[in-house]
Amino acid sequence: MKFKFAHNNFNVKDLQKSLRFYEEALDLKPVRTKEAPDGSFTLAFLSDGTTPHQLELTWLRDWEKATYDLGDNEFHLAFTVDDMEAAHSRHKEMGCICFENEAMGIYFIQDPDGYWIEIVPA
Repeated sequence: MKFKFAHNNFNVKDLQKSLRFYEEALDLKPVRTKEAPDGSFTLAFLSDGTTPHQLELTWLRDWEKATYDLGDNEFHLAFTVDDMEAAHSRHKEMGCICFENEAMGIYFIQDPDGYWIEIVPA
């Protein structure tokens, strides 16, 4: 028996806004979507075009709270990048950097729903 990572899921309030963010910030593109027949949810699976791992964004029509409760937000995704300086510049311009650890040479960006994504040098 062999298990392999398939995807991680983030629930989002505004699917189109999130899709724009992930494409602009991380060059992720949707590779497939699934919509409930009754319109109650939409799933969008994003890919970096390189690895088999995907990010699933889930939009729920009937979610009534203003935001998702992310707790202490200690969970996160991490991305490596081959040009840390260019990535940092892009994310600084976007205004989405939420934490930097210069001693470790890493930083985090925050998506529209408050999820943190770690950026580390390749």
